[in-house]
Amino acid sequence: MVLIAAAVCTKAGKTIVSRQFVEMTKARIEGLLSAFPKLIPTGTQHTFVETDSVRYVYQPLERLYMLLITTKQSNILEDLETLRLFARVIPEYCRSLEENEIIDNAFNLIFAFDEIVALGYRESVNLSQIRTFVEMDSHEEKVYQAVRQTQEREAKLKMREKAKELQRQKLEQMKKGIKANFGSSGGFGTSSSSNSYTPIDPVAPQNDVKPPQHIVAAQKRGMKLGSKGKDVESFVDQLKSEGEKVSTPAANNIISKTPTIKAEMVDDVHLRLEEKLIVRMGRDGGVQQFEVLGLVTLHIGNEKWGRIRVQLENKDIRGVQLQTHPQVDKELFKVRSQIGLKQAAKPFPLHSDVGVLKWRLQSTEETFVPLLINCWPSEAGDGSCDVNIEYELAHTNLELADVNISIPLPIGCTPLVGECDGTYTHESRKNLLVWSLPFVDGSNKSGSMEFNAPRAIAGDFFPLNVSFTSKTSYASIKIIDVLLVDDDSPVKHSVEAVLYPEKYEIV
Repeated sequence: MVLIAAAVCTKAGKTIVSRQFVEMTKARIEGLLSAFPKLIPTGTQHTFVETDSVRYVYQPLERLYMLLITTKQSNILEDLETLRLFARVIPEYCRSLEENEIIDNAFNLIFAFDEIVALGYRESVNLSQIRTFVEMDSHEEKVYQAVRQTQEREAKLKMREKAKELQRQKLEQMKKGIKANFGSSGGFGTSSSSNSYTPIDPVAPQNDVKPPQHIVAAQKRGMKLGSKGKDVESFVDQLKSEGEKVSTPAANNIISKTPTIKAEMVDDVHLRLEEKLIVRMGRDGGVQQFEVLGLVTLHIGNEKWGRIRVQLENKDIRGVQLQTHPQVDKELFKVRSQIGLKQAAKPFPLHSDVGVLKWRLQSTEETFVPLLINCWPSEAGDGSCDVNIEYELAHTNLELADVNISIPLPIGCTPLVGECDGTYTHESRKNLLVWSLPFVDGSNKSGSMEFNAPRAIAGDFFPLNVSFTSKTSYASIKIIDVLLVDDDSPVKHSVEAVLYPEKYEIV
């Protein structure tokens, strides 16, 4: 097919947005678009109309038309399939099918149109790929931003640590009658490494690193010994002027360095085991992408529990690739499955989420996929589709909660649901049918749903997206104990485990 242009216009013939895919004059395309409303037949169900030179293929969108202009030699069936893809793109970027909303998102629509058609010919893309291409999402950028935010948080914490240390030294020297002079005092540096873990270096002054600029500025403004709390208040004011949220300390207290800890933390030693799933499967079977990314983070809220070791249990049989933090004792981990620092005399840092262990698993084997989804649409003779969807929990050791399977629908389609295990919701504004299951485990490892969709074809129901949460580990890695370095006595701790899909789709 040769596609000349794609446009969104009102039923009165006003063009809102138009994209030409072949070279032509402005007068030519304006003439073709202005002629379209006059050619629409009344009282018929046709979705195309022809002139001597071109064919108009269109689909009503409430008070608008999605319009394609093609040559007369193009394949009408391919034209209609391409038209449906164009029509499904619009709700992706517009919250409503109103003229103002289309105008506000015109550039995103044009970018999406360009991903569907190049030089007049249809590209082999689906809606999920279009979304990805237009977003131009970058994993490297995400990693860079995460590292940068971590480094900024570290710098702010170290700044508060330094202020506390300076205040303590001044108070001690004041008691001894020594005049305080900290003009040449050392400061804290931040790591320039791009490692995704929080550095585990114990907090200590580094005399060969210049102090942060904001601390120097505070000193120049006169952090002198005087009335109680004045130096602290001056430093807090400096932090607030730089946008920091710092609670005001009591009159006789120094700055608190304890950050806000998430609600799940119940003990001074808290561990979080997080696993992300990335799954992409074909509608006819086959694994296009499967990846598991795991991370264990440690948070210590009391300095007396800084020198500890974490005992793990690893029952993995799938070949998960484990990697400890560079400052973790690798031999200890290999021999005893314990996480501890190479320098056992040094503690883990306080009040910071420290990444100590990560793992990764990749495969293209279907046996690795924990939850299998089979969507089977069958086109009926009346222009509708009968759709059968079933799920099967392949890994019955997992317990999945809040399972949602989102099925795309054609614009304006109201599905008629027959049998359904669980519940369903029709989100008409998003053109989605959401199949919900509160819990999936070994006792209800399979289920199905059937529905009929009028005015639909088999390709309209992809890609399916799956979401859930789980407190069981895919890699069969567990935290079973926390021990003190000195005598191996147990330490009270809390553990939070979560498994969730970052992307789980059937395309």
